Amino acid sequence: MGDLVTARLVLHPMTVGEAERVVAGESPGDTRWAPGYPTDGDVSAARRFLGTCADTGDPQPFGTYEIRRREDGQAIGGLGFHGPMDANGSVTIGYGLIPSARGKGYASEALRGLLLIARARGVTCVKGDADHDNIASQHVMMAAGMRPAGQDERVRYFEIIWTAATAITDPGS
Repeated sequence: MGDLVTARLVLHPMTVGEAERVVAGESPGDTRWAPGYPTDGDVSAARRFLGTCADTGDPQPFGTYEIRRREDGQAIGGLGFHGPMDANGSVTIGYGLIPSARGKGYASEALRGLLLIARARGVTCVKGDADHDNIASQHVMMAAGMRPAGQDERVRYFEIIWTAATAITDPGS
């Protein structure tokens, strides 16, 4: 699986070696990390990815992606799937950006790209959640076409459901 390029970003499928460097906090010479990358969330996602690779092999395209700015190639965050598509055609996603990259529309742009990957691979439902006080993350999911799907005492749940007739090029349908 190659990189997915959006208007301002590159969604780069993480390799085992890249994930190991993220966990270790060791920036490779050929990839520039923006100040603040990786976040604790990026390290956690890289650990989950490495565990999946060790248990069942590389999950791509349902793995972890590094979010890089096209203009300078710097890694500014990550996003990905929490696992492969289940028997019902559903996946759960997560994402995050370094603080200096927030508020610029990068997260919504990256999530729309991830939704395109999911839809192109036959996923029929993408789920995500955000803490009640994380209004920015709730806005990201809604901007990418996901809709509220319930809540509990801790989080609000979001999802997007596609039918066979839904256009693959428009994840907000």
